[in-house]
Amino acid sequence: MIGILSGSAGLGARIGDVVTQAETPWGMPSTSVRRVHFDRGEALVLNRHGEGVRIAPHAINYRANVHALKSAGAEALIALHTAGGINLALPAGALLLPDQIVDYTWSRLSTYADDTAVHHIEFAEPFDAALCHRLEAAAAKLGIMLHVGGVYGCTQGPRLETAAEINRLERDGCDVVGMTAMPEAALARELGMPYASLCVVVNPAAGRGRIEFAEIRRLSSAAAHDMTLLLNACL
Repeated sequence: MIGILSGSAGLGARIGDVVTQAETPWGMPSTSVRRVHFDRGEALVLNRHGEGVRIAPHAINYRANVHALKSAGAEALIALHTAGGINLALPAGALLLPDQIVDYTWSRLSTYADDTAVHHIEFAEPFDAALCHRLEAAAAKLGIMLHVGGVYGCTQGPRLETAAEINRLERDGCDVVGMTAMPEAALARELGMPYASLCVVVNPAAGRGRIEFAEIRRLSSAAAHDMTLLLNACL
């Protein structure tokens, strides 16, 4: 079963009953895990920012969220992200399927290895190729414009970046900037769960144009339709 980590980019599907709301060995997840009903079947969903009062990116219990979805029966994860566009080929409203990450976060609890033993994971390709291919094939079949490949720069938040910081990310090769893909992707790898990121660009990154929060909310809502179609096709 597919697990969906949602956030600012919502879902245009019917959210069903609670599957689990239990505490994990790493604390409480942001929300309970719920079933979500699509035309082609069901998936599991957890909103990383919580319900009601939004949890800031740096304060999310990523370990509990990923563990909760796995415990509820999710075998693979598709993460929905909003992002700022650094690459000018990715205007506001664009959908992106990134294939790489640069992690700029700090102090987040980023591993399940709480003991002193060494637990290396192979992470050269942070996103699962087969799962990404399913999303790419679904977009082609549905006629949805999906930019395939790109580098997601994950910053600490919750503040937005300075123009100089975005210039640095661009020099590092980042195409978009967001705040929630790490350590989420690495934790999924530790648990042996294929992980893919589906991003919607909701604003130009700092120094690349005006950032309008009302427009960010509008584009996040508008993207829900296409994201829901893509998720449905992957079930």
